[in-house]
Amino acid sequence: MASMLGRFGGWLFHQPYLLVCITYMCWALNIVLGRYVAGHFPPVALSFSRWGVATLILLPFAWPYLKRDWPAIRRHMPLMTVLAVTGTSAYNTMAYWGLQYTQAINALLTQSTGPLMIALWTFAMFGDRLSLRQVTGIFISLTGVVVILCRGDVEVLRSISFNRGDIWFFSALIIFAFYSALMKKRPAMHPLSFLAFSMGWGTLWLTPVFLWELSTGRTAPVDLTSALTLIYVAIFPSIVAYICYNRAIELIGPNRVGALYPLIVAFGAAFAILLLGERPQLFHLIGCILVLGGAVIATRKAAQVRAA
Repeated sequence: MASMLGRFGGWLFHQPYLLVCITYMCWALNIVLGRYVAGHFPPVALSFSRWGVATLILLPFAWPYLKRDWPAIRRHMPLMTVLAVTGTSAYNTMAYWGLQYTQAINALLTQSTGPLMIALWTFAMFGDRLSLRQVTGIFISLTGVVVILCRGDVEVLRSISFNRGDIWFFSALIIFAFYSALMKKRPAMHPLSFLAFSMGWGTLWLTPVFLWELSTGRTAPVDLTSALTLIYVAIFPSIVAYICYNRAIELIGPNRVGALYPLIVAFGAAFAILLLGERPQLFHLIGCILVLGGAVIATRKAAQVRAA
């Protein structure tokens, strides 16, 4: 059984688009859950606890690689610090903070701009450009996003209002897009040592903000909702999703990974149907077809070249 799991893990580690799908499924549910516990679990406490617990879970598995890769980590400490702060503590804290004041639909709509944000950062930092095929695919996917979010009625978009929560969430997305682009410069090391250090170091940088939040009297309640929330966000959107996301960027680059960002909205719609009892309707089908079709168009050329 162990050898079979090992072979499956080795196969999965070379399937970038499947890795991206796993990542975005985890993150779609994370957005819905973050909004659900807004007002119940303080945002900084949720982010601090998420990364702290995730680090403790991952550390026993990553420790041998951390010891081996420590010279590389120390040699690239400034870069590793920027990656740790932008990819974990700053991004997630700002996103959770924004979800305290905005609706999930706004967050998903904002999240769908991820491909454009990543493309802008990769162009600014490395001169990378999106191909016409990628631009076309992203546009089709974004059209599908709009269909899902407005429930097939364009008039719904006129009723959407934006507030400070949306500004926080959009700012968080800009930071994470910067992290995604900067991952091209990630030092060579084992993925577990990279992730464990990033999570642990990012948690330490978040400590002063967490202490400030505690000083304001905002504390996380000790109850079943908090416990289940923490278990999920520590394992799936953190450890599982980041291992998959970082590996996908390593295989196909940030622009192609970013082109699939609208899948988060499609997965979010699926979770709403499965978990919240929302009835599947025609706009769900049309939107998901557009999202998936755009994703295929945006990534098809890369897949064909790789297969050749």
